[in-house]
Amino acid sequence: MAGRECYHCKQWVDEGAAHDCWTTTEAALTRDLSEELREAWERLRDTVTEFGEQRIYASHHSIMFARKACYFFVRPKKSALEVCIFLGRTVKAPQVRRADSASRTKVFHIIHVTHRDQVEAPITDWLREAYDTSDALSARGAKKTAKKAARKTASKSAKKAKQTKKKA
Repeated sequence: MAGRECYHCKQWVDEGAAHDCWTTTEAALTRDLSEELREAWERLRDTVTEFGEQRIYASHHSIMFARKACYFFVRPKKSALEVCIFLGRTVKAPQVRRADSASRTKVFHIIHVTHRDQVEAPITDWLREAYDTSDALSARGAKKTAKKAARKTASKSAKKAKQTKKKA
């Protein structure tokens, strides 16, 4: 039978058949979690939904939490929930496995959660901080990019004017 192998998920797709391997759901991503991880996931989700209005959606292998921009996401794994939090500063703590620059204004922090009791301070404080500063960090980065583009345009205009004067 004619068809092709999907580049992303390596699944065989029959010719003419609909295939969208990028579409996933929160339920599909959390379905195979152990009881401990499911409890940790539910506590994590309940905690952040209390912060206020936000968009929660599944994307590929992650569950994203966003206001205007994503402020944290969770990758459910077999042995832990890999939580990635975006803050405007670097946090040095035993819970943080890795921290690195995500952009000019944001630093991502990777935390592994294996039990519901871990979903408490300071992790919940960092999640709250990420929620509260998400829009400002995204806007600040956009403003810096716009300022840089404006400077670049002004510089090009000045060079053209200088070249025009030389020719005259």
